[in-house]
Amino acid sequence: MNSDSLLIGGALLVSGVGAVWDLMTYKIPNKLTYTAMVIGLIAQVCLYGWSGLWMGPAGLLLGGAIFLVLYLLRTMGAGDVKLMAAVGAFAGWSAAVEIALYSAIAGGVIAIGVAVFKGRVRQTLENVVHLVRFHAVMGAESHPTVNLENPEALRFAYGAAIFVGTLTEFLTHAR
Repeated sequence: MNSDSLLIGGALLVSGVGAVWDLMTYKIPNKLTYTAMVIGLIAQVCLYGWSGLWMGPAGLLLGGAIFLVLYLLRTMGAGDVKLMAAVGAFAGWSAAVEIALYSAIAGGVIAIGVAVFKGRVRQTLENVVHLVRFHAVMGAESHPTVNLENPEALRFAYGAAIFVGTLTEFLTHAR
């Protein structure tokens, strides 16, 4: 197993624990995310030396920043952002981008499944159209009603999508 696979394996472990915790409680604990961030950064330096000194922090910042935008729009919880940052600390900046993309695809599939299961496909599609129109006019401002603070909003444990994205990256590197 090469160093990249070892680091992605660490990211997979962290995202797996985060996913299970999120599925059980709809929260991802700070003890998990902050500890994983530190371990990921240390692992990067131990495996890559001076290169790891920038690859780990770059992965942490980029992984977290990608999802921070969604948090600021109130469409994602802070625990999801911190979990993605922790995954990025292990994975490095390049893999963090790929994991975020894979996670977004997985999240979209899960969201469609939740909408179908809850019988809210039409309402979900109407909300998507409404959000696109809103953001086209208002920019990156949080929508006043279509957000996580709305008790009627459909929710799911996004940690599961981050796990699927990390697993996809791991399987891609396993070749």
